[in-house]
Amino acid sequence: MLFQSFPFSNGKTAKNRFFKSAMEEQLAHQNQPTMSLVQLYDTWAKGGAGILVTGNVMVAENGKGSINDVVLTDERSLPTLQQWAKAGTQNDTLLIMQINHAGKQSPKVLSPTPVAPSEVALQGMDGFINPPRALTEVEIDTLIQQFATTAKIAEKSGFSGVQIHAAHGYLISQFLSPHHNRRQDKWGGCLENRMRFLVDIYHAIRAVVQPDFLVGLKLNSADFQKGGFDETDSLQVVQKMAELGIDFIEISGGNYENPEMLSVKDSTRKREAFFLDYAEKARAICPVPLIITGGFRSESAMNEALQSGHLDFIGIARPFALQPDLPNKIKNQSYQTCLTPRIKTGVTMLDRKLGAVLEMDWYMAQMALIGQGKQPNLKLSPWKVLFKTLWENGKAGLSTGRA
Repeated sequence: MLFQSFPFSNGKTAKNRFFKSAMEEQLAHQNQPTMSLVQLYDTWAKGGAGILVTGNVMVAENGKGSINDVVLTDERSLPTLQQWAKAGTQNDTLLIMQINHAGKQSPKVLSPTPVAPSEVALQGMDGFINPPRALTEVEIDTLIQQFATTAKIAEKSGFSGVQIHAAHGYLISQFLSPHHNRRQDKWGGCLENRMRFLVDIYHAIRAVVQPDFLVGLKLNSADFQKGGFDETDSLQVVQKMAELGIDFIEISGGNYENPEMLSVKDSTRKREAFFLDYAEKARAICPVPLIITGGFRSESAMNEALQSGHLDFIGIARPFALQPDLPNKIKNQSYQTCLTPRIKTGVTMLDRKLGAVLEMDWYMAQMALIGQGKQPNLKLSPWKVLFKTLWENGKAGLSTGRA
């Protein structure tokens, strides 16, 4: 089933079921895309995936989550965007731009006073992320239009679609969560109000793009946080967005306070996929194409998940940073199960404090090598990555980007 095509209802077709999920590349320069991004996606498109999703492209300057995020508010970088789109759509590949706003998950060196639905500080981020201020209604309306503007530029550049990032504790996720969203106006309170920001963003995008431009969603199955966005809420959002006509939904979970997207439970490890139990429930109420990302490594597990009928695409992220031609390898029967190593320095205290950040930076370093036209280096020293990160981000703090 992995190499069966998939027709979307808007007319576009994915040539196979490999869905390269978003990863934070950190290859922008002064907020603008670079030729390293073009080279990276050229390599991935030649590698055989049906769908490629970019890392975070932020819709506003104050929405950056990391130093080298792409920020797309106007057409100044249109020539590079067009090269990026041309590279990523070759070989009959669909290229989806993930559009996002970090909200309060923005380091203080980037946003001294980050914005959020409510003035609720992130726990465990003292000294790195400042407490946020609540957005005004005028600012919320502006942000909705900024998402639409970014989507319109993506379409003009030649991208196949956009993915609205409503997971991992970023701004839309913050609006959905009753823990983070304590507003008393039409944007907070009941779930209908908390999802209004997402719904209005979707409508605003649809109003400015063509019908055959894909508009998808990345959504948490839950925040895994007491008093937060839970599975019941999530399934209702899935049902609502399906009714509105969203083109696909990718399921993930967690946020920076509770990063479930970086952990593996014994029960899910056996089936090599996170959130599959949730997918079964979502499928029962949602005819929209579903994607589960996380944990898929072996060809047999990928096929088994598709044959279950609970999902339509296999979401894969980190293995693509190590084997950019993974789909081609499976197709020509030369694939050996890609094992993504846990990156550690060997110093317990340091690994406990920086483990997740160090891992992300190590995989970003692999993508940087691909963006330079080089091969990934599985023997790349975690210490080398750590020192390079500290050097490059000395004045701006460690990157915590998570796509």
